[in-house]
Amino acid sequence: MGSKKGRTMVEVGADGVAVITIINPPVNSLSFDVLQSLKESFDEALQRDDVKAIVVVGANGKFSGGFDISAFGGIQQGAVQQPKSGYISVEVLTDTIEAARKPSVAAIDGLALGGGLEVAMVGTQRLPRLVGLAKSLEMMLTSKPVKGEEALGLGLVDAVVSSHELVNAARQWALDILARRKPWVATLYKTDKIEPLGEARQILNFARAQTRKRAPNLKHPLVCIDVIEEGIVNGPKPALYKEVEAFQGLLKSDTSKSLIHIFFAQRGTSKVPGITDRGLVPRKVKKVAILGGGLMGSGIATALLLSNYTVILKEVNEKFLEAGIGRVKANLGSRVKKGQMTQEKFEKTMSLLRGVLDFESFRDVDMVIEAVIENVSLKQQIFADLEKYCPPHCILASNTSTIDLNLIGKRTKSQDRIIGAHFFSPAHIMPLLEIVRTEHTSPQIIVDLLDVGKKIKKTPIIVGNCTGFAVNRMFFPYTQAGLFLVERGTDVYRIDRAITKFGMPMGPFRLADLVGFGVAIATGSQFIENFPERTYKSMLIPIMQEDKRTGESTRKGFYLYDNKRKASPDPELKMYIEKARSISGVAVDPKFVKLSEKDIVEMIFFPVVNEACRVFAEGIAVKASDIDIAAVMGMGFPPYRGGLMFWADSLGSKYIYSRLEEWSNLYGGFFKPCAFLAERAAKGAPLVSKLQTVHILLHYSIGYFMSLLHPLEALWASTVSRNLMRAFFFPLI
Repeated sequence: MGSKKGRTMVEVGADGVAVITIINPPVNSLSFDVLQSLKESFDEALQRDDVKAIVVVGANGKFSGGFDISAFGGIQQGAVQQPKSGYISVEVLTDTIEAARKPSVAAIDGLALGGGLEVAMVGTQRLPRLVGLAKSLEMMLTSKPVKGEEALGLGLVDAVVSSHELVNAARQWALDILARRKPWVATLYKTDKIEPLGEARQILNFARAQTRKRAPNLKHPLVCIDVIEEGIVNGPKPALYKEVEAFQGLLKSDTSKSLIHIFFAQRGTSKVPGITDRGLVPRKVKKVAILGGGLMGSGIATALLLSNYTVILKEVNEKFLEAGIGRVKANLGSRVKKGQMTQEKFEKTMSLLRGVLDFESFRDVDMVIEAVIENVSLKQQIFADLEKYCPPHCILASNTSTIDLNLIGKRTKSQDRIIGAHFFSPAHIMPLLEIVRTEHTSPQIIVDLLDVGKKIKKTPIIVGNCTGFAVNRMFFPYTQAGLFLVERGTDVYRIDRAITKFGMPMGPFRLADLVGFGVAIATGSQFIENFPERTYKSMLIPIMQEDKRTGESTRKGFYLYDNKRKASPDPELKMYIEKARSISGVAVDPKFVKLSEKDIVEMIFFPVVNEACRVFAEGIAVKASDIDIAAVMGMGFPPYRGGLMFWADSLGSKYIYSRLEEWSNLYGGFFKPCAFLAERAAKGAPLVSKLQTVHILLHYSIGYFMSLLHPLEALWASTVSRNLMRAFFFPLI
């Protein structure tokens, strides 16, 4: 039944149990076709005299990965017709499945995420009735999945069995319900786990306060809480209709469009024209060597170990090697403390790591990642040595964040094997991996590194070889724009507050403190050298560094830091700012003292957008959507704004160009709009063509919506909620 792409299938056994199988590869996502087919399958099973009970399963060991997000995008684009209001939550899930005259059981093997869990049995109205209000809020507002045993303890499932017993056990459970040997209770009307009204309202109000604090710019978590409260106060049926109405509003919101864009943009990063469409098969990478056991090298080693790669860590002496291995142990040990890894798994993982002081062990490695200090001559010598010791098939990667890869490989004859593998710190946690190709890099090497990136759970983007690559190059104006504003009279702390209110995890000055002034000056000098016409040269950071204020590590930077690294404003900062103004020959401008939050955001981010346009126009980024992912995952740009280019298009190329042109005339070349932006503005065209956006949406669809960076981002899939069956199973996992 349904479409060939997504459908359900009914099979009736000799025991009188109809098994309805959800079929929509690869994760059995729930499209409108699948849900329509599910209703038809239920109707058929209910009408057949030879059917006593019903079991619902997912094909190929996956119940369902959630609702097919491409359908939401299709509705927004006008390409998909939306079912009538309330069809899914009321007509299919409540009136057909939950109200069925025959018992039904969901047999869950593998995934039951988002809409998949809703079909199985829960949503905004049923989840609180199964696990209690507090736990249900935690699950919905953080999108945190639970495994079988935990689900059983919560009351979310009725039993846990092994995968091979799952369907037979579910069939028997359904027959036991029919014979009244098992309870048959409609979840929608359970009340035993719902707190008294006064206590429930306290819990809900606390959740609202926490949500406003953690995600002040997001509406959908608050809508979710409102719908839950409606069900507790006025009953579940009115709440289901309120949920339908609320969902329609959310679906049409800018936040929804932004999150859908990011969802598909992330899945499109590994599709690279001219590379991944050649039919190349990734070669097997088993053993990886890391040069350098500092914070970055040890983090990269940790990421590889967590994905079961054999890792060789090389350092220059015993002291540094011991420290590097100690950092890896600490990284893995923190997972043990948090309950994310057992002690047995910790020891097994550490056994994959070997420390060395020479290159002799490199003769059979499949990949090397260099992660030493940013020194050109040192890196050149290392790569010359690697060419001598590593086998001919070995991938030679550098974690450099700024240095030209052609320069690094200058002394070798293996430039076709040299590639950038730029991780972000901490490397075992941050999700982005910039894969940097030169004009010499072999497509096979790129395909190999893409495969490794996916296996270590990174989102890889392919970028060209230039100073700063994509992320660092786009964002070098971020702090420089902040320094420009400060020297003209805008308060440092007002700037950081405005930027965090916009949605960034921290403002430019708090970020500079975190990174450290040494790194800021070193990377800044690269941009001043390569892009002198569009850099803002302030002496504020060098002046502070001379006075041994280097950021969070010395407890003094733009902020003061206590023993717990909590930041607070520093009154002494004014002295350094005045000295920097004197050197720059800049006076305080009253306009900048009273600059609005909107103007602060635009003067900080429009130069970043301008540089992103250059990155795109020069072909450094393959797709504009890759720039959005780079901004979100590399710099923490708020995903609910859709990424840097998507957000810029929401404002319009004409508007951004006009403001930059105005500032350029007043304040110089730092703000001068690039040719690409000027051209788009002159045509009144968006920075990203709608054709490209639709292509991403249609081409890279897979059906489940997971959280990206912020725990509240994925809540959306849960808010469309509801769900149904009397009993269900998780296999042991």
